[in-house]
Amino acid sequence: MVIPIVGTQLVPMRVRIGLSFLITLLILPTIGEVPQVEALSFSAFYLILQQVFIGTILGFMFIMLMQVFVLAGQLIAMQMGLGFASMVDPSNGVNVATLAQIFLVSVTLIFLAMNGHLVMIEVVIESFRAWPISMTIIGEGSIHGEDFWRLIMRISWLFVSALLIALPIITSVLIVSLSFGITAKAAPQLNVFTLGFPLGMLFGMYVLWMSVGQLAPVFQKFTEQTFAFLYEIQGFK
Repeated sequence: MVIPIVGTQLVPMRVRIGLSFLITLLILPTIGEVPQVEALSFSAFYLILQQVFIGTILGFMFIMLMQVFVLAGQLIAMQMGLGFASMVDPSNGVNVATLAQIFLVSVTLIFLAMNGHLVMIEVVIESFRAWPISMTIIGEGSIHGEDFWRLIMRISWLFVSALLIALPIITSVLIVSLSFGITAKAAPQLNVFTLGFPLGMLFGMYVLWMSVGQLAPVFQKFTEQTFAFLYEIQGFK
């Protein structure tokens, strides 16, 4: 329900519930012993909230992986002057820059091509080994305070990674803007800013076109970092 691609609004609710039920049946034999509690007791309610919380945290990490490129597309579009070109994101139901939507579609296809959705299911299965279902609040069966803080600080990784992706294009557009500013200062009688805006946009699109070939390797690198971080949090090397 939380992970990208499958958990978006593009997938009907009945399909998501069916997939959740099917995955539950498949991984149930691998979980092992679980606490025996009454179905309508406070203990059962606590265990449900505990597992939903852990699953939401894991899904949020994958959402941040996708949003890295959405944020990078937003930064690039704003610097290039394409911020006005927006469209409705059907997966989230909000308006985003067209360039950000192109990035999101591209990395989604790459993620599916590299079987990332299968690795997401593997991470969920391994979470039952790292955090077994138990009634303990701290320690076994729950996320440690240090690990939870590291998960929160992972948000900084989102902004840093997005800036690294957008930095070459932002720098190139900045150089063009500086060059036109110097020209306007040297020759005030020339209205160079009327040409600076479209030329800066064209130059930025050219640099973007030249860097599209590196999208797949960069996404693979960030995906490996995300999976390595989740396995490290769960105590696996």
